[in-house]
Amino acid sequence: MPETAPSALITGGSRGIGARLAALLAADGIDVTITYRRRAEAAAEVVAGIRRRGGTAHATRVELEDPGDIDALFAGDAAFDFVVANAAASAFKPIAQLSTSNLQRSWETNVRSFVLLAQRAAERMPRGGRIIAVTSYGAHRAFPDYAAIGADKAALEAWVRHLAAELGPRGITVNAVNGGLIDTESLHHFYDLDGMPALEDVTAHVPLGRAGTPDEMAHAIRFLLGEAAGYITGQTIVVDGGLTITAPPFWKDVRRAQTPTQEEER
Repeated sequence: MPETAPSALITGGSRGIGARLAALLAADGIDVTITYRRRAEAAAEVVAGIRRRGGTAHATRVELEDPGDIDALFAGDAAFDFVVANAAASAFKPIAQLSTSNLQRSWETNVRSFVLLAQRAAERMPRGGRIIAVTSYGAHRAFPDYAAIGADKAALEAWVRHLAAELGPRGITVNAVNGGLIDTESLHHFYDLDGMPALEDVTAHVPLGRAGTPDEMAHAIRFLLGEAAGYITGQTIVVDGGLTITAPPFWKDVRRAQTPTQEEER
């Protein structure tokens, strides 16, 4: 009797990083379930594309603010070997303008849902497993209109450490992948907000000189889900082209040659 294929749950899998990760994992022979909130057609296209390439995939609508929807993912004997909390949503506003509802919904969607997913998934990982939270550089750096979700992403990375310590004896690793300026719809939506600088002006400060791609994020997540990362847990892997290692004055703004002189080389 053939061994059952490993399974993965990816929240927010209808576009961007989630969609690309779903395609990669399905190509590895993993049975993929993606969740979506509003984009049913896009989710269906992701699933159809995977199936055309011979993979196995499913899509289901989930409202992450609703604990009942999260419970429904694990109805009956449903279980997943890999869980990737990729979906996120929040209000992009100055702190003074954040309402009680903004704060509550952001926390429920980004933080509480991850904890509940980890709880439910871990209950059904008798032989170990992998849990990943997708975070962003707003967890480590402060910038305009990002406080609500940035603080939530920082909380996720704290939860990753606590979960890793508690679930480690059961063979479950828990990690985070922190993305910088990744070329997704969400990035362009943020930089289209009133008053934001041009995206190309911001990416010019990235040491690699460009935004990252969903593919680059997806490959980092895929690595942490694989056997080669079996001894990595409680960590945050940063995928940002060097964005968060820099500080003013930026190399981009230096008005002299950036190569050492002959005298300096000696």
